Amino acid sequence: MQELVFYSFAILIVLSALMVVSVKNPVHAVLFLIFAFFNASGLFILIGAEYIAMTLVIVYVGAVMVLFLFVIMMLDVDFAVLKQGFLKTMPLVVVLGVIIFAELFYAIKASDNIKFNSIPIPIPIPLLDPNIPNTQALGLRIYTEYFFAFQVSGLILLVAMIGAIVLTIRHEKRVRRQNIHTQITRKKEDTVKLVNVKVGEGVDI
Repeated sequence: MQELVFYSFAILIVLSALMVVSVKNPVHAVLFLIFAFFNASGLFILIGAEYIAMTLVIVYVGAVMVLFLFVIMMLDVDFAVLKQGFLKTMPLVVVLGVIIFAELFYAIKASDNIKFNSIPIPIPIPLLDPNIPNTQALGLRIYTEYFFAFQVSGLILLVAMIGAIVLTIRHEKRVRRQNIHTQITRKKEDTVKLVNVKVGEGVDI
């Protein structure tokens, strides 16, 4: 049963990848790529790596692919010009594809002659408790032994985010900006005015 599920996910991934590079609509290509990521997450779950599967769905499907879809839908893509450019570069793409597949075929054939007994096997890091799931074990490792490195990486990402905001922000005098202090300290008398409107008369503002 497990082999059947594995081959089902593998076939769907291959078909999705072929559709990504063959469909003409870029939005459809992104949707097929999302489908490929979901199937890859299923393969990771089969080998017991549920944390990697969850990260693949959250990061790539939930963030990166949504960004791709947003950018593609915002761009005004001229499919006629895109098709002409594809036809011009088709010979180069075919040559590069043949070279890549030849290298992969040679690597697969060469791997059959490798004596794996001569390769040193890395010693796995013992878990704190072999009965806990790998996601919990990874969290215990990150927040205990590698806590400093984890915080430093988060600080680097924070600095990069602040730097991007500082480099792209533009101050315009004509733009009305929000003043948080004024909104918090305002009184009811300054913002709300009760008016007794008579029938058939308007209100002067």
